[in-house]
Amino acid sequence: MIGEIDIVRHPVHACVPVRHEVVLSVWAKGTGLQYQWFNYVLKDGKREVCEVPGATQPNLTIKVTKNQNYSCRVNDIYLNCKFTTWAHVTVLDVDKSGLPPRWHGEPHVVVNPKSQTLRPGAKLTLRCTALGAPQPSYQWYRNGFPLRHETRELLQVKQVGAQDAGTYLCAVTSVLGETWSFPADVNVCLPKPSVEETPAALTATDKVALLIGNLNYSHHPGLTAPVMDVYELGLLLQQLGFRVLSLLDLTTDQMKAAVDNFIQLLDSGVYGLFYYAGHGFERAGRNYLVPVDAPQPYHASTCVCVQRIMGKMQERKTALSVVLLDACRKWSKEGSAPSVIQPLRPGNTVYGYGTCEDAEAFEVQDRGKSTGIFTKYLNKYISLPEKVTHVLERVSEDVAKDGLVKGKQAVEIRHTLKEARSLTDPVRPSGHTRELHLRDVCWRQANELPQKKCLKFPCGAEVEVGFSALFSNVLGAFASVRHSEPHMIDCKVSLSSTPVMGDIFSGQDRSQEFDSLLFNQSNDSDSAIWLCGLQTLKESLVIRVDLHYTVLERDSARRCTQTLQLNVGKPLVASCELGHKAEAPRSSSPRDQSPGISRRLNISQQKSHSTRGFEPFSRKAEGLSRVAVGKNKPVEHDEDDIFNFFHLK
Repeated sequence: MIGEIDIVRHPVHACVPVRHEVVLSVWAKGTGLQYQWFNYVLKDGKREVCEVPGATQPNLTIKVTKNQNYSCRVNDIYLNCKFTTWAHVTVLDVDKSGLPPRWHGEPHVVVNPKSQTLRPGAKLTLRCTALGAPQPSYQWYRNGFPLRHETRELLQVKQVGAQDAGTYLCAVTSVLGETWSFPADVNVCLPKPSVEETPAALTATDKVALLIGNLNYSHHPGLTAPVMDVYELGLLLQQLGFRVLSLLDLTTDQMKAAVDNFIQLLDSGVYGLFYYAGHGFERAGRNYLVPVDAPQPYHASTCVCVQRIMGKMQERKTALSVVLLDACRKWSKEGSAPSVIQPLRPGNTVYGYGTCEDAEAFEVQDRGKSTGIFTKYLNKYISLPEKVTHVLERVSEDVAKDGLVKGKQAVEIRHTLKEARSLTDPVRPSGHTRELHLRDVCWRQANELPQKKCLKFPCGAEVEVGFSALFSNVLGAFASVRHSEPHMIDCKVSLSSTPVMGDIFSGQDRSQEFDSLLFNQSNDSDSAIWLCGLQTLKESLVIRVDLHYTVLERDSARRCTQTLQLNVGKPLVASCELGHKAEAPRSSSPRDQSPGISRRLNISQQKSHSTRGFEPFSRKAEGLSRVAVGKNKPVEHDEDDIFNFFHLK
């Protein structure tokens, strides 16, 4: 088409007070362009589109008294025409006294959520309304943690439960800035039982969780599911009030350092939860977690002992210690004595293993979705306001019924729980103690995001760079061109980093579900980069922003590039110094079969043909069955500190 029209920027939605002056703009490219603005109103349930008299410029200035919708038609000398998208101008009849004297459209909250007390099962409705041009976006928080999918003015819960109690806030953002609503306290009054059966209210002074997922192994088969397993479980725990530290692909030293930092966050009255997804094995009643750099054959000295983690958690006198493991427990029987399972020491400890002794744990992939069988059902029930052991019993029952692993994987639950403690128990800090202060400091350090920045290039263009945390050691950086000069066209931006941080999500076997997650995180930006393995940073992280654009001259066009750098320091877990960078693990495919290792189970070969399309993979570490006895025995440096365990209840 000769002289095709290119609409570079469409008018944006706005929310303004009555009779406020709004400027709608369109930016288009073409030859001899002409403009005509339209609006529409609803009459008798039908939309009637009308020309706006005299509105024939790229910019339309209006003073609105009611909700209106505007679009602009752009014509050129070749009789081509294009329409912009409709821009909705919402008008609120609110008190404007709180607006700044010279308000330029930055987000401004005019309706704040209100505190309320409800009975279980009642409907909760919270509202936050803000002015803004462009119209701002919303994100609700409960107890400081973002609520997934709660991104509208109105937050509603059809039937509230104890888990919905807490302090709610709403963040309101646009390209012009960010503001927050006032806090709203929501109390859920549970029915009072009779005096004879009134139990003591069970609460936590704090809740802390460490989640580790290992998938890209140097010397063992690669896994897929730990990415989404850790991500989704982390979101659920945040909604339950946990401070969550989620980490992917850790070496031996990094895992031990992460555990040590996690232990320091625990204290009397705290609920501590440790979760691991990856390769594992068992030796003489002890369970070991396999870091991404663990060699073959495996050794206890290069892996992490679960019983040590559990013992350290109990030493902190936590009100509840929960250990959840989605890994294999295979061990070599050749020339070895049978395993002796040690009972737990006294204390409110719950131990949930995704499989039983000398058995494998499986992950399945189904049309782009990948998950560990154990974690699949754990995420289904973990938010229930029930005793932790009852939740795990539900998980165990579902795993036992799953046709893919029936007879091959069975959940093991062990505990010394003396009270009906639940992961949904409310947090009631016992004053501003020194321990609480130290925990807050450590937590902020491990979760600190770089501030959003607006970079101004010498050419006059402006690029906004923002950040988000997908995991505690995975930083997302996003860049968008917010302004460019009229003589500049085809502006594009690209990002890179110094030092270069690996992308652990680029393998061919990664989950389509995770692809969708990455897209949702970055779909409002022109360029995105995922910086993985932040625990390896030894120096400040520098983001390089390259702006590519074309300059229109009289008889030619010239392609140009300008570069600016942004020093973001040591974001997220990088500031915690978890260990030095090891050799980068190779990207292993779960489908790469190694000789002599049975880690793939094709259900259709052992049963009648399945129509579900699933194919489970084992989370068994390499080197368990084919290594000679003399080399297969782990170096048990920790056998001399067997705990003085008591029998289980």
